[in-house]
Amino acid sequence: MAPVPPGIRFLASFNRDQWYRAFTFGLTFLLYTSFHLSRKPISIVKSELHKNCSALHELSTAGSRQLPSFHTETDCSWKPFDKSNYKQLLGAMDYSFLCAYAVGMYLSGIIGERLPIRLYLTFGMLMSGLFTCLFGLGRIYNIHNLSFYIFVQVANGLVQTTGWPSVVTCIGNWFGKGRRGLIMGIWNSHTSVGNILGSLIAGYWVSSNWGLSFIVPGLVIAAMGVVCFLFLIEHPNDLKSIHDVQNPASSNTKLTNSWKGVNGHNQLYHSYKQGGKSQNWDTELLLPVQQVVVVKSESEPSAISFMGALRIPGVIEFSLCLLFAKLVSYTFLFWLPLYITKAAHLDAKKAGELSTLFDVGGIVGGILAGVISDKLGKRATTCAVMLLLAAPTLYGFSMISEFGLGPTIGMLLVCGGLVNGPYALITTAVSADLGTHKSLKGNSRALSTVTAIIDGTGSVGAAIGPLLAGVLSSRGWNQVFYMLMAADFLALVLLLRLVTKELTSANVVKPRSGSTTVDLPDHPMMYINPGLLVL
Repeated sequence: MAPVPPGIRFLASFNRDQWYRAFTFGLTFLLYTSFHLSRKPISIVKSELHKNCSALHELSTAGSRQLPSFHTETDCSWKPFDKSNYKQLLGAMDYSFLCAYAVGMYLSGIIGERLPIRLYLTFGMLMSGLFTCLFGLGRIYNIHNLSFYIFVQVANGLVQTTGWPSVVTCIGNWFGKGRRGLIMGIWNSHTSVGNILGSLIAGYWVSSNWGLSFIVPGLVIAAMGVVCFLFLIEHPNDLKSIHDVQNPASSNTKLTNSWKGVNGHNQLYHSYKQGGKSQNWDTELLLPVQQVVVVKSESEPSAISFMGALRIPGVIEFSLCLLFAKLVSYTFLFWLPLYITKAAHLDAKKAGELSTLFDVGGIVGGILAGVISDKLGKRATTCAVMLLLAAPTLYGFSMISEFGLGPTIGMLLVCGGLVNGPYALITTAVSADLGTHKSLKGNSRALSTVTAIIDGTGSVGAAIGPLLAGVLSSRGWNQVFYMLMAADFLALVLLLRLVTKELTSANVVKPRSGSTTVDLPDHPMMYINPGLLVL
């Protein structure tokens, strides 16, 4: 059992009740928001690293304010990104971060299963803050060595892998399968919120001092790392020691059995009735009047192996689908502001602000995907339909973006919803479902590994997409959009087997009257060892 964070011990002394679940939801939301907030600046700053100085000189001579004269088109650009191959160099920086992120993610999930989540996540956030700030210090200290920026990107990519498996495991520990799609659809909006805040923060300083566009987000994620250390509750069981001390058993308390566990832990929980009122574990787990006695099995379930996680039905298909879905999403994340700058002829700040509309659409798309998949009970089918609609929408965006600001805004919102909807659903609700799959027979120590495998495979696509965009954009932006449409189509093809299985699967037949068959709830605690019944 992990130690209770010091901040939670302090808050528990005030006898707070019924808010731990909501608090954990909000805290993990803010923690991962800060991760994406620190990733966004590079896409905003790209257009500042390489500028058309001749155009700036013409603008300065036409206006009342005289700017310094430039000898060439690139004298105002930041070396080494002032050459004609600047798109390849910028793509290489993206690739360095994302490739390190993809490789590190496979290891991160395995490590995360074996270390306290709170400490592991705190370390990752502090290191992420450090390396994000280092990139900005390159501007402050006038560093023009490409190797420095590549090193910072690789290091930052590795340490940022601590984030996703940790927060998904934590939120999965606190919320069951009932309305997981809706809950995680709302929760996953932290990705878009982080992108929006990162764009606004980086855009504020990008024209005056782009170094601060990295330093400020770096300080934010480091500060959130301290908050994580003080307040993150990994699992409801970690509160047991607090409630044992604060709520000694009273004479009028009656012991009852509770068969509901949390996320498959091989434990039997006993709750008490207070004044004749039974407390439900799922809804009133942490009421101050509730006493929880945990009787553990003789042997804790061991963490699942990498190959064992791959054998869970659906993990391979969803992982490969996410590879192509995340390729599309991250290409937009890293290249959309630059595309808007070139297509709409806007400056870096305005392009960054306009690009946030893609993330606004992503919030709506993620929630909509979760609600629909909960209602239909068909995660793969929901993803497939959105992927099918996304491909022609991307083509429409590439055409309409040349016709003015109004159509561009509308298509950004629609594209954001259709592109990020499947991505959000797979990385959250689908990962949590597979990490607590019934084939695991109650072993909860698979969620982090499964999440890391799925997101790590997706991150391979996230690394390839921006790199290909850097190469293809030199031949015209239409080539980039053709690549994105092809990726969406391949993601759809990889889900066809699961979609067919969902659509053709027979409905569960209810037992006839008088039958001895029992319809057990779809919950990991159905695998409780009978030996646990003995106190």
